[in-house]
Amino acid sequence: MSNLPASGKGLLFVMSGPSGTGKGTICGELIKSGNIFLSVSSTTREKRKGEIDGVTYNYTTVDEFEKMIAGGEMLEYAKYGDNYYGTPKKTVTEMLAAGKNVLLEIEPQGAALVKSKMPEAVLLFILPPSARELKKRLCERGRESDEEIAKRLQAAGWELSQAPLYNKMFVNDDLGECVERVGEYISEKTRERAFLDNLIEELQDI
Repeated sequence: MSNLPASGKGLLFVMSGPSGTGKGTICGELIKSGNIFLSVSSTTREKRKGEIDGVTYNYTTVDEFEKMIAGGEMLEYAKYGDNYYGTPKKTVTEMLAAGKNVLLEIEPQGAALVKSKMPEAVLLFILPPSARELKKRLCERGRESDEEIAKRLQAAGWELSQAPLYNKMFVNDDLGECVERVGEYISEKTRERAFLDNLIEELQDI
């Protein structure tokens, strides 16, 4: 993937998809190129085994999170049960201003909020190849109980209904190929943005 020149403004990409589609793995592969910055979300839930503070999530308290909300510091946030999840605004805006592309991995509700505040954001949705495969992937992860898997599958129905609202949908039938397709699309949008920015700048000099 190619990045915008430092003098330009970066592009914001938002990736969503039901649990089990592999979107987290896809994000991890994309950022290895060094040409896109993954913004880490904040949460008030407890850290799980194997998770790393500042990598998986920025873990914080309910009081601190609510202070960030009150101070207008969150680009988007939502509350599930007793826990908050959200995206701090500062890091995202600073990276975009520096000409860096930024990637957010968030659910559709948060994606809609980001799009309402930043209409230029490009929304990407990851689909499983089939319902059977999605259930298989969730079961093979071994992280959730049968009850939790059932809840995730139920939530997937609503999430999938939001997919047509996204700029681009990708089917993750083969991880390597899906990463390549998403990366190519990000590069295409980046080149398009750079071309248009340069054209506008040239036209303004007439």
